[in-house]
Amino acid sequence: MAHRIIDSHHHFWSIAYDDYGWLTPALAPLYRDFGPDDLAPHLAETGVDGTILVQAAPAVDETERLLRIAGQAPTVAGVVGWAPLDDPGVERTLERLAGNRKFLGVRPMLQDIDDVNWINRDRVQTALGSLSALRLAIDALVKPQHLPGLLATVDAHPDLRIVIDHGAKPDIAGGRFEPWATYMETLAGYDNVFCKLSGLLTEAGQNRNKETLRPYVRHLLACFGANRLMWGSDWPVLELAGTYRSWYRMSHELLKDVRPTELDRIFGATAHEFYRLPD
Repeated sequence: MAHRIIDSHHHFWSIAYDDYGWLTPALAPLYRDFGPDDLAPHLAETGVDGTILVQAAPAVDETERLLRIAGQAPTVAGVVGWAPLDDPGVERTLERLAGNRKFLGVRPMLQDIDDVNWINRDRVQTALGSLSALRLAIDALVKPQHLPGLLATVDAHPDLRIVIDHGAKPDIAGGRFEPWATYMETLAGYDNVFCKLSGLLTEAGQNRNKETLRPYVRHLLACFGANRLMWGSDWPVLELAGTYRSWYRMSHELLKDVRPTELDRIFGATAHEFYRLPD
């Protein structure tokens, strides 16, 4: 029986809040509010049934706003928020947020932190242990240079569910495959590590086509398999590179040789199981 189709990664935001340091008028297509009414036509057009709403600001206030939206938007299955994992009091924050059934886990914005090994600081490691205890997951927003540090964390937390966002943002525009490919293969050797098939179109530069993306998608599929790979749109950031519908269709074309049961997992069941969504 086919699972519902889930977009495992998208965002909402309002520029009225100053949480979004990265969101400036220079990013013209994105410098406006995005909410459920903006996403609804895309979901209807593609047949996507549910979504995972992911933080875009390093602020607990934003996480609480997203949880309020999720409580009113039936298509939002859950929220991946943010918490100050290096704060001594973060456990109380995590416990409070976990009281909301739609709070699924956290995403530290590792790609924006100068210290590529920040996640391995003692205080952060303690907080990651609390995530496991609370049955919460972590989204790893990383680039290839963060993968050695992430590998050390994965090794230290075998019970922590970790999903690598956007395939770890390989340098597709620059045509670089290593050492990204080797690190991803190593990380995939851990059963608790998953990966999102998202964000790749934005990393492709001007060559946004199937041929450019194919070796990267093929590698992720070979490493993680359908059981630990999940599709996501990364909308509305996606609009810097393409449309919701075009990425959805391109993803299917890139996976045309995958069996229907495996497609069912990549486009829904994997996210459903990883985030422990209710049936």
